[in-house]
This record gives sequence, C-alpha cells and structure tokens, in this order.
Amino acid sequence: MRTGADAVTEPERDEAHEREHGRDRDRELEGRTILVTGAASGIGAACAHVCAAHGARMLLLDRDAEALAAAAGGLRDLGAEVHEYTGDVSVAADVDRVFDAIAAEHRLDGAFLNAGVNGTVSARLPEGELQNADRGTWDRVIGINLTGLFLTLQRTAGELKRTGHGAIVVTSSTAGQRAEPLVGYAYVASKAGATALARQASLELSKYGIRINVLAPGSFRTNIAGPLPPPPEKLRAWNRAIPMGRWGETPELEEVALLLMSERSSFMTGSVVTVDGGASVLTQVGADEL
Repeated sequence: MRTGADAVTEPERDEAHEREHGRDRDRELEGRTILVTGAASGIGAACAHVCAAHGARMLLLDRDAEALAAAAGGLRDLGAEVHEYTGDVSVAADVDRVFDAIAAEHRLDGAFLNAGVNGTVSARLPEGELQNADRGTWDRVIGINLTGLFLTLQRTAGELKRTGHGAIVVTSSTAGQRAEPLVGYAYVASKAGATALARQASLELSKYGIRINVLAPGSFRTNIAGPLPPPPEKLRAWNRAIPMGRWGETPELEEVALLLMSERSSFMTGSVVTVDGGASVLTQVGADEL
C-alpha cells in the first residue's frame, strides 16, 4: 500500500478505473469477437443478442443449421457482423474443425459456452427413478452438456491465451447446485459437472488474464425442456417451487450475461451467478410442500 505523497485517493482510483473500463455503455463490446455455442435459440440466442446489440462481432455455433441461419439473420438486422458455424459440441472432430476455422479467421475475445440439452425424465416418475434411468439419454446429455463443454472450453482457453485476455461465461443451472426432483439424473449430474469444471478452470486461467464465470439460470421459457408451453400440471408444479411464482423470460438474462462478458465484472472470476426467481432460496422445500 502506498502512503503519504504516493497514496492514491478515492477520486483518482475512480478516474483510473473509468479510463481503463469506461467504454460507451451502449457499445461497450465494440471491436470484440465473441463466440456463442448453442446460439440458435433460448439462452444462447439471448446472449448473442445482447452482445451484438453492444457492438460485438458474433461467432455462432449450433448443430441446427436452419435455426442458426434464422438467429444469425436476426442479429444482422441489428447491424451486427455475424459468422455461422455448424457442428455438434459433443463430437471432438466437429469442435476442432470449427475452432480451427475460427483461429484462421478471427481473434477471439470472449465466449458463452452455452450448448446444452435436457430430455431427461423427472426423478419423481417411475421411468425416471435411478434403476430405470435410460442409459442412452445419460450418454447424450452428458456428451453435450459436460463433454461438449470440456471440448469447447479447452479450445476457447487456447484461443484466449493467444489473445492475452478474455472472458468466458458457462451456462450451468440451479440443477447443478442442489437436488432437483422435477428433472432427471443426467441433467443434474451434467450441470453440477459444468459448474465444477468452470470453477476449476478459473484457477488456471486467471494468470493469463482470462476470467471465467458461471451463469446458473433456474426455470426459463426455452425449448430445452421440450415444447412450450409445458403441460399445465407440470407448469403449476414448477411455479410452486419459485417464490416469484413464474418462469423467467430470456430477455431477463441479457443484462446479467452482459455483466459477465463485459468489463463491468472485471474483478469476477470463478463466480456462480444465479438467476432463478428465488427458487434456490427454497433448498429445503419441495414443490409439493409450497
């Protein structure tokens, strides 16, 4: 700590921080290149939207080429520069092909590693009980949500080391933080693993100027849980487990995503940011008890 004539005053510190981080808040990602996996819909599309709206060049990766083209078109309508890549994050050859192309064409500044699926049966149903859990579903969900995250995180970290800075946001879930009786075994296991993987990586990546944080949504209206709207009885059960009494809408995640990707969170790494309408406050309460 400096003292006396060399001491830094509070106004001086604020001024220095503003010089370093004080971009125009309407275009604070201007000039940055950001990758989003699982970008064709849901939370991935929301993250891509807010980054594009704040000036970023967007690299979108999804296995659904048709939906990806539609999402990219919407961002171009905002005036964004967008590049599309089709591939399955659970397939190492696809990940390497996409990242080789990215390395040849762009200098990456950040990534939302968001690709994920659910498709698991509630542990409250007989077919979702441990002894009946489908092994094919297990392999598919773990393959995309955890192995896919590992593969894309590995390559993203390599690209950001080359850049010398950057931010990574991993989409996990409140299901990775506590037992969730309304979803299945593979999903909760994959999301707990995703959170742990991201936090472990934050220990290593900090020394390279790379921040990595976890976005942990609760129940949001996306297609990850199947066609919308869900059956009324399922929706009522979920809503009873959320103090705010409703599911979230993806635009409600956008400002949180921007926080984690931008210099607004310059002293955050290894953090898990929960956005769930208060559901995780009810750790000791089951939906049937509300």
